[in-house]
Amino acid sequence: MDLATIIGLVSGSVLILVSIVIGGSALVFINIPGLLIVVGGTLAATFIKFTMSDVIGSISVAMKAFLVKMEAPENIIKEMVDFTRIAKKEGLIALEKENPSDAFSVKALRYLSDGYDEGLIADMLHKDIRLMGQRHATGQNVFKGMGDSAPAFGMVGTLIGLVQMLATMADPSSIGPSMAVALLTTLYGAVIANLIALPIADKLALRSEQERLNKSIIVEAAIAINRGVSPMVLEESLKIFLSPKERQQSETETKGAE
Repeated sequence: MDLATIIGLVSGSVLILVSIVIGGSALVFINIPGLLIVVGGTLAATFIKFTMSDVIGSISVAMKAFLVKMEAPENIIKEMVDFTRIAKKEGLIALEKENPSDAFSVKALRYLSDGYDEGLIADMLHKDIRLMGQRHATGQNVFKGMGDSAPAFGMVGTLIGLVQMLATMADPSSIGPSMAVALLTTLYGAVIANLIALPIADKLALRSEQERLNKSIIVEAAIAINRGVSPMVLEESLKIFLSPKERQQSETETKGAE
């Protein structure tokens, strides 16, 4: 589970609620017509922009922002180096007995143990990465679309409230509720867009880049194993994918193990 996403959503929601309660009654900020306009309008616009399967699929994609914890690149490197040692000692066919932690690694090892040539391995694995990027982009675009639509429908609600207020200026008792709709819909749209939809889209983009990095490491390792590269050379070549801090930490851990 990604604690950063949970902490961000919970803390943001709590801060908004606390500021509302401190300023007065929280019930004042509950307006059913305003919610219907913003939430209903945002969902309607989303279904117009995307297909039904894209919208439903984006829900499962969004769960990655909350539940999926990405494997650290250095752990992927260590695992692939271990597979290299096995391949050097027992041959590529021995890799079919291994059980990697990542489904993409399972696919790469299967290609190696089945004797696929280097070009075919690289082509099939890179194609998998490209298709993954397309699927992730669709989920990100759904939430970006929600982030764009929510403030727009907040403005629609504001205009509706102002029209209602101007149409009933002769009745002072109706001015307050009309102004509530006008102002609260803008608030609802801003909160949905900036606390939920857009941050989730950005987190999904981050998750996609992290997964792309891990898979790129696996592809490079699979090609190197197929070429018969030594474990030490492979480890050094894969460390290029790490940040300087991660590289230094990995080297410290290696020295400590020795």
